[in-house]
Amino acid sequence: QLQLVESGGGLVQPGGSLRLSCAASGGTLDYYALGWFRQAPGKEREGVSCISSSGGGTDFADSVKGRFTISRDNAKNTVYLTMNSLKPEDTAVYYCAATYYGVAVDTIPPFSVYEYDYWGQGTQVTVSS
Repeated sequence: QLQLVESGGGLVQPGGSLRLSCAASGGTLDYYALGWFRQAPGKEREGVSCISSSGGGTDFADSVKGRFTISRDNAKNTVYLTMNSLKPEDTAVYYCAATYYGVAVDTIPPFSVYEYDYWGQGTQVTVSS
């Protein structure tokens, strides 16, 4: 059973940066598409970014385009979300998620929680002065 563990969250001032990591155990991420979601208090969980199983395709929510990047290191069984120029509205619990494709393809899954089978426990990101 694939297990995902996020880390790297914390308190940061507006304009600052953070890099979130999501490490997998119980299996390899090689043929999984991976996503980052976030959930602010009182709001639904929303998609932030995703990366294809090949690593060749990525997508970002409009609210984070140009500020966030996503990458994966299959050798380390880890996916990363690098967040720059953070804003107070980025404050949320950030979750990583995985969905199995079985092959390395550039297909990007939709930004829907129903597309993903495995979830981490989340890491808090707070952007405040």
